[in-house]
Amino acid sequence: MDISRERTTTTTLPLGRYEVDPTRSTIRFRTRHLFGLGKVAGTFAVRSGSVEVAEPLSASRVTAEVDAASFHTGIAARDHTVRSATFLDVDRHPVITFVSERVDEDALSGRLTVRGTSGPVTLAVQEAVATPDGFRVVATTRLDRFELGVTGSRGMTGRFLDLTVEVECVRR
Repeated sequence: MDISRERTTTTTLPLGRYEVDPTRSTIRFRTRHLFGLGKVAGTFAVRSGSVEVAEPLSASRVTAEVDAASFHTGIAARDHTVRSATFLDVDRHPVITFVSERVDEDALSGRLTVRGTSGPVTLAVQEAVATPDGFRVVATTRLDRFELGVTGSRGMTGRFLDLTVEVECVRR
């Protein structure tokens, strides 16, 4: 997973428990298709999540749920195919989950579960900014979909997805 991008802004976050606000949170992705010749961009919707900012920061916890059926690229046929059993299998696996294992100022590491298969993921924190009712975080990573059990259309569909996660959290 690529976490090499430089951070832009960081603020010390207030200690406490927070809920992810799905209406102000999204996941954007970029990948390739047609054997790497074409570019694809799209989004996923964040369903829910919770964050506990603790002292020390390494004792903090993060969980998140993503609505697998929210996969959206703007091309209905592609979106339907990706939601099918060939890729995300949203009928059997409607939720993608993330559970943190390590939190620090620069990165968030944990387990991502897609289609019932879990794998490690590390997100580079690009921005962490306090807001009037909580905080906003932007983080990036590169996922290998094969490592997460999403192996349909090898070659035809990109193996790697570059994600940008934008999450707004509000104090409980």
